[in-house]
Amino acid sequence: MRIIALVPGGIGDQILFFPTLDDLKQSYSDAQIDVVVEPRARDAYRVSKSVNETIPFDFKGRNSLADFGNLLGIIRDREYDIALTLGQRWSVRFLLWLTGIPTRIGYAGGSGQSLLTNPVPLNQNQYAAAMYHDLLKGLDINTPCPPLAVSVPAKDLDWAESERKRLGNQDYVLIHGGSSQLAKDKGINKIYPVESWSGIIQDFNRRQPDLPIVVVQGPEDAEFVQALVEANPKLKVTMPKDVGKLTAMIAGANLMLCTDSAPMHLAVAVQTYTLALFGPTDPQKLLPQDDRFVGIKSLTGQMADISPQTVLEKVWAG
Repeated sequence: MRIIALVPGGIGDQILFFPTLDDLKQSYSDAQIDVVVEPRARDAYRVSKSVNETIPFDFKGRNSLADFGNLLGIIRDREYDIALTLGQRWSVRFLLWLTGIPTRIGYAGGSGQSLLTNPVPLNQNQYAAAMYHDLLKGLDINTPCPPLAVSVPAKDLDWAESERKRLGNQDYVLIHGGSSQLAKDKGINKIYPVESWSGIIQDFNRRQPDLPIVVVQGPEDAEFVQALVEANPKLKVTMPKDVGKLTAMIAGANLMLCTDSAPMHLAVAVQTYTLALFGPTDPQKLLPQDDRFVGIKSLTGQMADISPQTVLEKVWAG
C-alpha cells in the first residue's frame, strides 16, 4: 500500500495535518506514506512519526507545465493507491486524475470535484486539525481526531538539554514573538510590538526574578530579538536551527508565550502551557479546546491592540 498526501501551506499547516497522517498509519500500518509539501515547510516532517518521504513542490509559486509534468512523473512512477489533497484548486485535482491513482480524496465543492473519487464535505467551523482529519471519511475512517503529536529526534533532545544548561536553569518561560516574512508580505497582522513584549517581560522580572525569560530567534527574527534584548538586558536568547530543536526547547518550557504561528502548534503537540496572541485569525479554529492552551483575541483584529495587562491577567490567573 502506498499513500500520498498533497499538503500546501506552511509548517503550521503541516503540524495540523499530523493527526490525519497518524490515523492513516494506524489504519494502514504497512503503508508507505509520502507527502508533497512546499519547500518552506519541509522541515516540519523532521518531527513526524508517520511519513516516509517528502516531495517538494511550490504550490503557491508560478508553476510551469514542466513543473506540473515533473510532479506528475514522480507520482505516477511510484504507483500510489490512495491520494489525499487539502487544496481545492482545479489544477491539482486534474493532476491527481492524470496520475491514475484509483482512490482520490479531497473536499467537496469547487471546480473539478468530479475528478475526485471520494469527495468529503468541508466543515470549516471547527478546529483546523479536525477539519483536515475529516478527509479520512473518504476511506470510511470515522474515528475522532486525535491530539497533535510529534516525534523529536534524540539528537535534538540532547541539543536542547545542553542549551538549557547553557542558559543556566532548567525552568524558563519561552517567548516566540516573530512573524514569518510571508505573513508580512501578505500584510497579515501577526506582529506584537517590542514595547508590549517588554511590558510583559518586566512584570515577570518583578514577580519572579529568578525565573529566566528566553526568546527564540529564528532566521527572520534577528531585528525583533535585537530590539527586545536592548530593552531587556536580562533576556536570554536561544537559536534552534531546525524544527526538531525548536520543539525540544518548547517542550522544556514552563510556559510558552507566542503569537499565532507554527511554534504555537508545536507547543500544543508537546503539551506545554501556552498563551497565544491572535489578531485577525480565530483561536477557536487554531487551538484545541483545552485549558492548557489559551488564545487571546484582539477585539480590533490588530494584534498590537492587545494590552500587556490583558496578557498578564491571563498569566497570573493561571
